[in-house]
Amino acid sequence: MISSIERLIRCLIRYGQKFGVFRTIQELLVDSAMEQTLSVQHKAEQLVFSTPNKLARYRAITFSDKEPETLEWIDGFNPDSVLWDIGANVGLYSIYAAKKGIKVMAFEPSIFNLELLGRNIHLNGLSNDIVILPFPLNDQLGVNMMNLGGTQWGGALSTFGRNIGFDGKPFHPNILYQIFGISGDDAIRLLQLPSPTHIKLDIDGNECLVLKGASDALASAESILIEVNDCYEKQAVEVASLLKGLGFVLTEKRHGIMFDKSERFETVIKSV
Repeated sequence: MISSIERLIRCLIRYGQKFGVFRTIQELLVDSAMEQTLSVQHKAEQLVFSTPNKLARYRAITFSDKEPETLEWIDGFNPDSVLWDIGANVGLYSIYAAKKGIKVMAFEPSIFNLELLGRNIHLNGLSNDIVILPFPLNDQLGVNMMNLGGTQWGGALSTFGRNIGFDGKPFHPNILYQIFGISGDDAIRLLQLPSPTHIKLDIDGNECLVLKGASDALASAESILIEVNDCYEKQAVEVASLLKGLGFVLTEKRHGIMFDKSERFETVIKSV
């Protein structure tokens, strides 16, 4: 919900855009926001994140608390592992993994998140360790519509090729554009990406399509951490069936303490 102060500021900005001096001030404010960063200490790792808005700051501030199971999972990787971070957002977990010597393939199709993902990789000196793949994974090659829930840096809740959200309900995007999608197996075959040792999958609704298009990639993976919503029962059952058919077994199902009052998200960790 937009506060009264935020609403007033937005009105002043819209009015001030008619005058050159206000446009200059607005540009300076945007430039200043993009220079804001926040340092985070997690165990032995020091990380730096670009924080131009409150959502990006929230993600940085809650780094250790929001998904502790994801951090623990990454802590167990061998140094020569390859992580596919599918739905990398602004790169929190890609960066943590790369800090620990893991080679990372970061898949992120949001045009708004890509800017912060690139900035965060640079801020942490990991340009040689993380590869950005700026397109969605799917079950096939082809162009389709990318549907975003918002235009914020660090935003989530988007879907590719269909208007169904993370909860199985109709999804109403605020912005959309056409983008090229590719299957995980075609990414290995055509783009010569290294096969994953571990896969993190967090894409808010298209999990089944990604899994269907990545059978070869999954065959090489030692583990997959996938975020599903049990309220979307049809997909939760299908995800479990697909992974079981590929030889995976459920080893743990949990979510961070921040979500203890909600059943909206569940994190499922599966390993061979």
